[in-house]
Amino acid sequence: MSQQNESTAPKEHRILRRSDVEQKTGFKRAHIYNLMSQGKFPKSIRLGIRAVGWDSVEIDQWIADRLQDRT
Repeated sequence: MSQQNESTAPKEHRILRRSDVEQKTGFKRAHIYNLMSQGKFPKSIRLGIRAVGWDSVEIDQWIADRLQDRT
């Protein structure tokens, strides 16, 4: 039985709340929404009347892309 490397293993989709996204990115609410309106950040998912979340895989990929662009 072969082990899958972490980079090739399927990613688990979870819904991240805004506080989780702020913690992962280091950005505050206003900056996240500004980037979203410019099409430079993953769109939020409506969870309820006053609740939104983000797909964890999209956020992780966005962060990985930023880290790759800095070289």
